[in-house]
Amino acid sequence: MLEIAKVNRIVTIMDNKTRTDVQRPIYEVASSHMARRTLYGNVYKKFKDPALAGLLTGHSPTSRAALRYREIDEEMKLELVKNLE
Repeated sequence: MLEIAKVNRIVTIMDNKTRTDVQRPIYEVASSHMARRTLYGNVYKKFKDPALAGLLTGHSPTSRAALRYREIDEEMKLELVKNLE
């Protein structure tokens, strides 16, 4: 479906056999799990609510897997400090 939709940007992945970086179109490596993980991360980044992100992706609020999908980046830190003022 991604190929038909022309979602074809090049991504770098690690080849499991050679342990080297290989470049492939994203439609060759994308999966439903990747989409679920990305949705969780994007919702968490926007709303800072693990319960809401988990509700939309089917993760429990205490999911250890979901903990790995939360990325606290510099933008989120700056926003937090700004909101404290």
